[in-house]
Amino acid sequence: MVEESRGRKETRAVAKKPRILIAKIGLDGHDRGVKIVARALRDAGIEVIYLGIHNTPQEIVSSAIQEDVDGVGLSVHSAAHMTLFKEVTRLLKKGKATGIAVFGGGIIPREDSRALKKLGVRALFAPGAPLEEIVEFVKRLPLGRRQKAKGSARGGSASG
Repeated sequence: MVEESRGRKETRAVAKKPRILIAKIGLDGHDRGVKIVARALRDAGIEVIYLGIHNTPQEIVSSAIQEDVDGVGLSVHSAAHMTLFKEVTRLLKKGKATGIAVFGGGIIPREDSRALKKLGVRALFAPGAPLEEIVEFVKRLPLGRRQKAKGSARGGSASG
């Protein structure tokens, strides 16, 4: 794929960088932190799809599958983290998209973090976590996870 950028053509290796969906889930409207994380990921060369605030688990999973992402990052500050993360992981299983890594952040008690990880949540970041730590986690995600879970190649014929 060739893309115009600052007046010169650049070849973009679409399949070689992580593609992440970031969203606020539930009724929580506190979005400053999630926007900072999204910007840090973009600045690190990660493709970020930001859905904004007040998303339902169904909207997030539908978008994640449609956008063929490698991971879904959720921000929760509403004390509904157990219900919301559980529903997202359930819907990913139902959609045969268990290869999409789920991670997140917010105010989540340590004992709940352990329970969420047992449900398949890959990582949880507390408020104030170093942005570099989040970026490195995302960069280590295997690419094309959803497609591998379905047993097919990622998104057609990408060259580069």
